[in-house]
Amino acid sequence: MSSDVDIAIIGAGAAGLAAAIFAAESRPGVRSLLLDGAAKPGAKILVSGGGRCNVTNERVTADDYCGGSRNVIARVLRAFDEQRTIEWMKSMGVDLVLEPTGKYFPVTNKARTVLDALLGRARELGVKLHAGWRVADLIHQHAEFFITRDNGEMLVAPRVIMATGGMALPKSGSDGAGLHWMKELGHGIVPTVPALAPLVLKAGPTPGGRFEELAGVTLDLRMVVASASGKKIAEVCRPAVFTHFGLSGPAAMDVSRHIARYRLDHGGEPPRVTIGHPQFHDIADADKWLLEQAKSNPRRTAASAITGLFPDRMAEILAGEYGRLVELPRELRHELARRIAALPIKVIGDRGYTFAEATAGGVDLSEVDPRTMESRAVRGLYLCGEILDVDGRIGGFNFQWAWSSGYLAGRAAALSIQTAGAP
Repeated sequence: MSSDVDIAIIGAGAAGLAAAIFAAESRPGVRSLLLDGAAKPGAKILVSGGGRCNVTNERVTADDYCGGSRNVIARVLRAFDEQRTIEWMKSMGVDLVLEPTGKYFPVTNKARTVLDALLGRARELGVKLHAGWRVADLIHQHAEFFITRDNGEMLVAPRVIMATGGMALPKSGSDGAGLHWMKELGHGIVPTVPALAPLVLKAGPTPGGRFEELAGVTLDLRMVVASASGKKIAEVCRPAVFTHFGLSGPAAMDVSRHIARYRLDHGGEPPRVTIGHPQFHDIADADKWLLEQAKSNPRRTAASAITGLFPDRMAEILAGEYGRLVELPRELRHELARRIAALPIKVIGDRGYTFAEATAGGVDLSEVDPRTMESRAVRGLYLCGEILDVDGRIGGFNFQWAWSSGYLAGRAAALSIQTAGAP
């Protein structure tokens, strides 16, 4: 059976669009076809960054990611780094602006600008897009890929780029089907959990107060995730916001993958999670600060002393039961120090893939060649984006992984064609 196209790209999200564009630019005339199950591709791009699309970050390193080998991640990122992303976006008419947080957004503040630019460039390069083309099965036989649509229609291609994403935000089309096909083709799959997901806290009284009363309070927090034995797993100092269900914002969402992974690996047992003000490295540090506050202003109450650190509502919940700071017995002062530096919170889970921005886990990164993103198990199969076991923290890092891995996959797939139009 003859091939219908040179390269079939499954998934028209960030990674898939990047792969299609770079494939077409690397070998003009290549017959590339983008397949996407959604009637209007790019839904995840449109909702990202609050509808603004955080394209990349001013500084991207492998340390901003979890999952597979840091060395492999670093190699992929170096091939197409954040500066090249900025220049690439500009070449498509998308000027980016750097915010104080280190995040880059389009100057229009609209994710639609980014999506339209990607779709427009792909169209200019002759890439065909079949929207509403939901893949039902993928089989590899005799150096060809047989791609079956949900209505029975079949497409044949000698090369496939898998950019189907993970399982986050399933309404965008990321339903995990791509991971199933990769497993069927012999790839190892690292079990998946939601990443960048809001946390659900245990309702009712907790040490230090009732957090459901803090809904809407925003502040900077140090969050630490540790094993049952106390071994530190993750630590972040970032903004957070209390909600009616628990805790959201960058701090909570960045540690969510570590909490979910620990629960998965330990039969549902939750890790230890504490929150505190970023200025304190530990409880002893906070206790020393409280002593200094008591000496500098003996008339000050405990609640007023920490109002400069925490919003009024939270300060009242944490210390409202105490009187003057100078009159606190040592054990109560120590308890207050614990509350402001390392307060244990009961995380009972997260809001799942429906509200997660990324997926932790996926195809084992060791099973692709980092120079080309080609599968080591199946020749002619390339993988990019979230389908791989790589997930970044909040700040444009997952988009940068999509651009970088999409660049390598698209370019390598196109350059593997010996002569235009030949397999």
